[in-house]
Amino acid sequence: MGYLFILIYLTIILVVIEINTLLFTFTGLKKHIARFQVISMLTGTGFTTGESELIIDHPIRRRLGAFLILFGAFSLAVIISAISSILSDEFFTMKIGYVAGVLVFFLFVLKVGKVKNRLSDLFERELETNFDIQDLTIKDVFLTEENDYLVEVPLHSTSSMIGGKLIEKLNSEEDINILLIKRGEIIIRKGRLNTELQAGDFILMFGDKEVIRSMFKAELKEHEAEAKGEIDRRNNIQS
Repeated sequence: MGYLFILIYLTIILVVIEINTLLFTFTGLKKHIARFQVISMLTGTGFTTGESELIIDHPIRRRLGAFLILFGAFSLAVIISAISSILSDEFFTMKIGYVAGVLVFFLFVLKVGKVKNRLSDLFERELETNFDIQDLTIKDVFLTEENDYLVEVPLHSTSSMIGGKLIEKLNSEEDINILLIKRGEIIIRKGRLNTELQAGDFILMFGDKEVIRSMFKAELKEHEAEAKGEIDRRNNIQS
């Protein structure tokens, strides 16, 4: 019965992982990232990857993470206790079996389309009510669609845009939003569209990736070539 107890409890842990993975995906996290972070928190492994910021900077994910950390610590104690008492008959196999059955049922309920959509809407309303946008990561704010693109475009001395103004270059119907112009230590926000561009300026913009790369093709190509040359130069020095 002891072995059966451990097997059932491990099943509970696996189901808890799947349940929380689904809950994390309802908050907008990709499934493979969600599962990895759930296992990391549950086992107390403590991976300090950039992905962990997606959990820490999000209130709902942070609450789920706190539960996983506590449940993981409790589960470790239970399994150690079960193994140390493997020869004992004091196992509540039927009761733990009921718990496993309830969790499996809960997992299947979460996979129902209507339930998934309802919970996703609920989490979204929770964010709108209790979460300030400045607490979101850049990715959560800007990069919500596949074609979303946030980029800083440098203007080299050969750029055809030097001497002109962004308001003259941009079409109001195109999906390009100018956030600011960086000129050395100066940040230009107000009047950024009517500012005469200079060599060395950096334009921070957001919009459709294809549109931006098409309009600023020359500037981005020169920047990428310069960056590649710098990498090659460093590699040659190291070798």
